[in-house]
Amino acid sequence: MVEGSMTQGASQGPEVERTATVRDFRVPAYVHEAAPYAATGTRAGEAAPPPEEGHEETLPEGYTPTQRDLPVIRRGDTVQVTVDPEPVAVQPPATGQGPLFVVGDVHGYLDELLAALQEKGLVDAAGQWCAGTSRLWFLGDFTDRGPDGIGVIDLVMRLSAEAAAAGGYCKALMGNHELLLLGAKRFGDTPVNSGAGTATFQAAWLLNGGQKTDMDRLQDHHLQWMARLDALEEVDDHLLVHSDTTTYLDYGRSIEEVNDTVREALTRNDAEEVWDLFRKFTKRFSFRDEGGADAVRSLLDTYGGTRIVHGHSPIPYLLGEVGSEDGEDDTRTAVEGPHVYADGLAIAMDGGVTMAGKLLVQQLPLDA
Repeated sequence: MVEGSMTQGASQGPEVERTATVRDFRVPAYVHEAAPYAATGTRAGEAAPPPEEGHEETLPEGYTPTQRDLPVIRRGDTVQVTVDPEPVAVQPPATGQGPLFVVGDVHGYLDELLAALQEKGLVDAAGQWCAGTSRLWFLGDFTDRGPDGIGVIDLVMRLSAEAAAAGGYCKALMGNHELLLLGAKRFGDTPVNSGAGTATFQAAWLLNGGQKTDMDRLQDHHLQWMARLDALEEVDDHLLVHSDTTTYLDYGRSIEEVNDTVREALTRNDAEEVWDLFRKFTKRFSFRDEGGADAVRSLLDTYGGTRIVHGHSPIPYLLGEVGSEDGEDDTRTAVEGPHVYADGLAIAMDGGVTMAGKLLVQQLPLDA
């Protein structure tokens, strides 16, 4: 088993302000369980309620769910990725099928995504698929916080066609931010019961880094594509999911049943039902603490696979190393690769690109 390598001494970068994009919407900032890294929500000034029975999600020590915990970082504030001019040659396995790659949360960072894909030899300098029969899975969360979420979706859609024409494939899972953007577009200011008071999808979208430029460019074919995404899939004995939670068990006892249930819920177009789906997909940290390995096994035993691969929770959060927003006394570990944990059964793929971290693209299996 090969764990992702880590180096010490990363700095978080300058403190940044929320963009004017957020202030352009005259929507009250409701406080609820849609906060980026909260398992449950609170009203301002109220203590957070205990987690629901059966869920082990906890928050980093000192985290306050009534405050934003991640800045919306502008393109110029992010770490620039240097790409080797000669991409790594992709070696197909002996089975004849192309190698399998997974991509963590992108959150609108198109340039960083293109650089990471080129570094792995999956796209060329023009951003065109050049990996033949390779197989590429995105783990969800294409938009919000970063500058060009729609550009990311357009790229994934184009690579899907190019990869299929070359005998490979490029596919994607649904993340909680896809559900959030769908809800913000469909339901806007329609009130929903958040479990901590009244909320709206639009308010939740803004609170979680929604970008006005993404909403302005969102078209019907983007919405249709997002609404048809699978929630989970099993590939080469890896169970691929977006969120590190056992909530998938609420939607079916097989992969097909879960995916059908989620798609049918979106088809019914009921604001409360979609909100409940979004709320559950936002849960996290089920695999991190005591009992985490058993939580992973409950999913593997039900849906198949010997390891689970997920995004959603940035690796610095899983390690309990959040760091301060102003960069002072920041001792966070620099993320250089996936994080393997839960008795080796879970692989975390969100390198924390929204925290000036790294956008991860990784070939599986790790210990090949």
